[in-house]
Amino acid sequence: MYDVHSVPGKCPVCDDTMIITRLYCPNCDVTLEGRFALGRLARLTPEQLEFVEVFLRCDGKIKRVESELGVSYPTVRNWLNEIIVALGYEAPGGELAEEVTAEQRRQVLDDLAAGRISTDEAIKLLHGDLS
Repeated sequence: MYDVHSVPGKCPVCDDTMIITRLYCPNCDVTLEGRFALGRLARLTPEQLEFVEVFLRCDGKIKRVESELGVSYPTVRNWLNEIIVALGYEAPGGELAEEVTAEQRRQVLDDLAAGRISTDEAIKLLHGDLS
């Protein structure tokens, strides 16, 4: 049919937000030109969009997201918070760092050993930055 590509939300050169200047309908051969804003979701990377799809498919239940993606609670919270910020909203929290439970500590160390998180991320998580 037609060769269609996903619209990049960020400029590959300067990382600024892209705008659409032309829309085309192949059915009736109509073209619209102007400045069209992308929705907030276009600001997300392909990986972040994939996470949003999993999150929605799991009804927003973090335990189900953990299970489906094979990651820990702190990792899911980190990704979710990064997406909230990428959408242009204020970072969640602002309160004191959460206490890390023994189970969370064990999960962070398991994730680190399995290569699912970096050393820097593990240190952050172990210091209570669960956001």
